[in-house]
Amino acid sequence: MGLNLATLLDQSARRAPDHVALRLGELAVTYAQLDDQTKRFAALLKSRGIQPGDRVALMLPNVPHFPIAYYGALRAGAVVVPMNVLLKGREIAFYLQDSGAKVLVAWNGFGAEAYEGAGHAGVPMVGAGPDEPPAGIERVEALIGAVEPLEGIHQCEPTDPAVLLYTSGTTGKPKGATLTHSNLLWNTEINSKMFQATSEDVMLGALPLFHSFGQTVSMNGMLRAGATLVLLPRFDPNDALALIQQYKVTLFAGVPTMYVAFLNTPKLAETDVSSLRLCISGGAAIPVEVLNSVGEKMARILEGYGLSETSPVASFNQPDMPSKAGSIGTPIWGVEMGIMDADGNLLPDNEVGEIVIRGHNVMAGYWNRPDATKEAMTADGWFKTGDMATRDEDGYYFIVDRKKDMIIRGGYNVYPREIEEVVYEYPAVLEAAVFGIPHDEFGEEIAAAVVAKPGQTIDVDELQSFIKERVAAYKYPRVIQVLDELPKGPTGKILKREIDRAPFTAGQPTSA
Repeated sequence: MGLNLATLLDQSARRAPDHVALRLGELAVTYAQLDDQTKRFAALLKSRGIQPGDRVALMLPNVPHFPIAYYGALRAGAVVVPMNVLLKGREIAFYLQDSGAKVLVAWNGFGAEAYEGAGHAGVPMVGAGPDEPPAGIERVEALIGAVEPLEGIHQCEPTDPAVLLYTSGTTGKPKGATLTHSNLLWNTEINSKMFQATSEDVMLGALPLFHSFGQTVSMNGMLRAGATLVLLPRFDPNDALALIQQYKVTLFAGVPTMYVAFLNTPKLAETDVSSLRLCISGGAAIPVEVLNSVGEKMARILEGYGLSETSPVASFNQPDMPSKAGSIGTPIWGVEMGIMDADGNLLPDNEVGEIVIRGHNVMAGYWNRPDATKEAMTADGWFKTGDMATRDEDGYYFIVDRKKDMIIRGGYNVYPREIEEVVYEYPAVLEAAVFGIPHDEFGEEIAAAVVAKPGQTIDVDELQSFIKERVAAYKYPRVIQVLDELPKGPTGKILKREIDRAPFTAGQPTSA
């Protein structure tokens, strides 16, 4: 049976060719125009010798060039390798070499690093965007304007790779999660219907399209529904609010730090956000305080869960079911989830274990990494997520923490997520991260990095007492540092591993 993820755009273009598919500033791109550009990009790849199954790397921000190249490559039967636009030359070379990419399409604004990485990997590069590309590099705009559109869509097998999504590499070099056409079509179809997306919807595309969340929920989901995607290349809460009001945005998908930013800008109170019917949160656990405030000041917000390896969505607080604050919801249609212990046994309700997932959304494996694939998958098809959680009697899952983030203090397990929930209740805290640091007596001690809300200050002793009153004695942070900002990934997710631990370990107390 032939299948291709690019058919979702093709079908929407046939249904409503003149409807606006994309907006970027004053630029409006209709479905017919977007479809034509993807056909031309497919023709360009074919003229350059790209064959079905070859990998095409994209290093593009949230601009129309991304979906043009993405669906164009898929049309030609190629495999898309989306890359973070902030990667450096050395990292770019690794992605290109590891994936075996045959060409790199890179935004000219990041051209120097891309050129360096492509040169080191021996991969041809094509530039995109208004800036001047590096010397000798051709512009994709001119190239696709000089070819005739390639009609038809290459029919792939459902199990053929469509996209290689590289994981963040928290435990070593990044690994390419191999997502098939079937993985992504199912995930897109189910999520689009779950959020009741129609051609009347307008979504603000603030999530990076090179990330799995932005790709499936924002781009693929909206274009499958024939909706309009308003692109925002770089998230700023004030810019985002202006776009919500200007284009009467109905759907917003973001990560918790984006919602924190909305709640802490004065512009929220001045902006008409009444067009919003639904906010979607993923990528990291959203503090209950933040979730409740968004629900009051913006729109109903639904929290979900997934990983690059699961296309990405695995569970959600679904619109037609009651939501539970602090929960990642229930599995989406066709997906099984369970709680597993260290011995591989599935656990009953209300016990802490590792989330495991099985279903149409689970990747085919890690690209050219059978060892890593075997480590991540059980013999009967469960994908081991590395996230610790519980499940209640109603089937709702509650993240406790990342398996690797769990702190063991004096023999007691402490889950940072639980402590962060309490820290966020402190009125002056904007952002927080709780983690373990080495300790001679207890093995690990609990530390917290916090950022104050604009115009406010945090009294560390007062904050510590606030937390101490609300959690068991072994759980409260003995070391708290106030920082100007916390390091974040491309989606705005707080990166605990990048926090400098030296100030936290120096002169730490040893009392229990």
